Amino acid sequence: MADTVKNLRCVVCPIGCSISAVLDESGKVLSVTGNTCPRGKAYAESELTHPVRTLTSTVFTADGRKLPVRTSRPIGKEFLFPAMDEIRKIKAPLPVNRGDVLVRNFMEDGADLIACKDMK
Repeated sequence: MADTVKNLRCVVCPIGCSISAVLDESGKVLSVTGNTCPRGKAYAESELTHPVRTLTSTVFTADGRKLPVRTSRPIGKEFLFPAMDEIRKIKAPLPVNRGDVLVRNFMEDGADLIACKDMK
């Protein structure tokens, strides 16, 4: 089998480099070109081997209002839909302060679900 070339746009900074990466048949990144900084190379390697995203959403509070929430760090893309299924089950207790942890180790160790707003 031949190596595969993947082209992507870096989103780490406003430059938005056009990056090309060469992957072997097992999916291992062999080379990255087009990045103007080391962060672009790291982004491409991560995006092509284990893409992650910070999940943002809302949960209902005990009184029925919506509270904006997010994960404290990016989680694997494979967890996004299961995470939304779990978020739909959550009723946040009041009062809640911005930064409060609503669920520890949400979907992955070290990724907490946190409140993004104060609500009394």
